[in-house]
Amino acid sequence: MSRLANTKHILVRCPNWVGDLIMATPVFECLRQNLPDVRITALTRSYNAKIIEGEPWLDAVIPCSDQTIDDLLKTAQAVRNSGADTAILLPNSIRSYLPVRMGGIKKIFGYRRGGRKIFLDGPLPKKSQNGILPMPMIHYYLELCKWLGLDVPDDPKPCLSVSEELNALADQLFEQYQIKPEDRVIGFNPGAKFGSSKCWPPQYFANLADLMKDQWDCKILLFVGPGEDTIAEEICKLSNAAVINTGPDRIDLALLKPMIRRCDLLVTNDTGPRHYAVAFDRPVVVIMGPTDPRYTNSNLEHTIILRKDLPCAPCHEKECVQQHECMQDITPERVMAAAQTLLTKPDPKGQLP
Repeated sequence: MSRLANTKHILVRCPNWVGDLIMATPVFECLRQNLPDVRITALTRSYNAKIIEGEPWLDAVIPCSDQTIDDLLKTAQAVRNSGADTAILLPNSIRSYLPVRMGGIKKIFGYRRGGRKIFLDGPLPKKSQNGILPMPMIHYYLELCKWLGLDVPDDPKPCLSVSEELNALADQLFEQYQIKPEDRVIGFNPGAKFGSSKCWPPQYFANLADLMKDQWDCKILLFVGPGEDTIAEEICKLSNAAVINTGPDRIDLALLKPMIRRCDLLVTNDTGPRHYAVAFDRPVVVIMGPTDPRYTNSNLEHTIILRKDLPCAPCHEKECVQQHECMQDITPERVMAAAQTLLTKPDPKGQLP
């Protein structure tokens, strides 16, 4: 029997990282399929709200922050105003718990971890000999749904949709970039909000652009996040290819959806845009250094992950304290070979390359 019986309105506190939020979308689908008459509200960091606004499994999205006491109080008031009677916490932090409890919700579910484990109801995370068992986040979140008594999908996959308005904005940019419907488009995502340790060198992206332009007639789109303009400018300066720098157009996380969906291939560090590609069945080469692949080891049908086995990896450090061999030792030629492999497969949209 579901532990959500008699629930009328569920508030889901979303993960904070972009990639984790996208990997949590099967949770919303699961809730909607199991509880079609229950109101579902997402409580998410403000910068993430545009990613899931308008998705069919949600009734409302509440942007929030929890960085300061004032933030917590404002978020608590927003929770109270929502009228939700039940909350599901996907992050593991005490900060995700406090404004929900302060907002008056008494039935709170989440993994019982850290300092909050005595205050809410939920399962203990699965353990290994070295601590908590690493598993793909998409399954980690759905294990919580299973504990709640819900039927979960056998083969879960992230899902995103694109509104007509976003499609129109993307089409305007493609026209501005002189990208035609028949053009092969390759996206580069060279930044990482997490920290510099996740970043493949700009020189390598520039060299890869040259290799691709020599091999294919293609358009290369450079996706640029906040604070990444210097990286993008360096890539454009170092490359002989006519790389299209989208930085001046300030593509936000909502508009990024149709932009990545248009790509025939994405080359990216292990960051949020990787998961956009998965959600839209786009081929993607992921250059992975300091992070543990076990947390994202799912839905890899159109993904090639490149990483170097090193004693120090995965370290999960924001900045490398050594020589950054985990990223430096992955050459542009190796990435090019992976790209060729993906682009010689039938297109996952059902078309040949």
